[in-house]
Amino acid sequence: MKVWVKYLIGVALGVLAALILPGNAAMSNGVAFLTELFIRIGRYVVVPLIFTTAIVSVSRLRSSKLLWKTAGLTGIIVVVSAFILTLVGLLSILIVKLPRIPITVEATTEAFNLDIKGMILSLFPYSGFDSVKDGSFLLVCLVMAFIVGWESASEETAFKPILTLSDSLSDLFYNVANFFTEIMAVLGIAIVCYWTIDFRAVIATGIFTPMIIMFIIDFVIVAGIIYPLILYFVCHDPHPYKVLYASVAPLVLSFFSGDANLVVPLANRHLRDSLGIRRRCRGFTYPLLSIFARGGSALVSTISFILIWRSYSSLSIPGTDILWIFGLSFGLSFLLGGSPSGGAFVLLTIICTKYARGFETSVLLLKPASMIICSFAALFDTLTGMVGTYIVAVKTKMVEHHSITHFI
Repeated sequence: MKVWVKYLIGVALGVLAALILPGNAAMSNGVAFLTELFIRIGRYVVVPLIFTTAIVSVSRLRSSKLLWKTAGLTGIIVVVSAFILTLVGLLSILIVKLPRIPITVEATTEAFNLDIKGMILSLFPYSGFDSVKDGSFLLVCLVMAFIVGWESASEETAFKPILTLSDSLSDLFYNVANFFTEIMAVLGIAIVCYWTIDFRAVIATGIFTPMIIMFIIDFVIVAGIIYPLILYFVCHDPHPYKVLYASVAPLVLSFFSGDANLVVPLANRHLRDSLGIRRRCRGFTYPLLSIFARGGSALVSTISFILIWRSYSSLSIPGTDILWIFGLSFGLSFLLGGSPSGGAFVLLTIICTKYARGFETSVLLLKPASMIICSFAALFDTLTGMVGTYIVAVKTKMVEHHSITHFI
């Protein structure tokens, strides 16, 4: 049975469970606990897999003199994808005027801020061994893996045992991760159940339904038109939708969990077994895209903030403010790597705070729909990671094309 079929069956069972189970507080708390537990289980092998695979990737990329070309292409995709997605979000909310959200009076919410200095310092902990302890900000372990991989390629004969060990551990953790991706199709039932319970509460009033429809339409435009056109012209691929097909299972998991790190093992598996991308590319490019290519968070935050603005005022938004919103959403999206889940709502909160003018607590209008907002952000970001990694692999000739019938 195809992996994506297993995950869709899990989704169906999760939705069914949410409809059947009693909607009391005890049941909701129990499902919430299971969701948190299963997400932790799914993320258990992420850091070991990324760390060992990145060592091998960096070493082999440097030996083949493709490291900087791969890094450059990855950086271009990070910037271009964020620009495109932010622009899509901005144009959609400017063209279509969504109904206002009723103003409510609630207690102030927790203030968020991006500790940029702290993020930079965390890249170099007091002990190098601490770099593999942080399961949220994956860039910490990637920096250490880059250093080890770089040095192992400088003296290949002397450090061959290190590379051999990393190679073996990478294969080991890949197989372990495959096991975890299989059981996540089952554990995901609880995750989907919890998501469905929250979703039913959100759409019950109908207040947020137009916003959700806009997110869906934007995703269809991006996944069905924009990204396939990019693949067609950039990669000269006559079958660009195969990347979307290979991404079905990762998209399902990322949407219902809203967690960018949780989906890494599953995405890595599909990049290898479905799209045929070699380890030296997917082990380096995809983790970087999952950390920095957060244009989906910028898209949903842009739409959400302008919706909040229009809910408070009937006046048109000044052009300078529109440019400010676009620039802040676009710029701050690169700094969300430390928030693998909930990053979109963090970004929205920061935009409201920085805009001031009485909007500091206006984010509370969308707080009931925060899980849905973050789900769509993760959906866009995961698709960007899959498409971006495929583009880099094609342009660096690190892909062995598989027939679509052999996709897992």
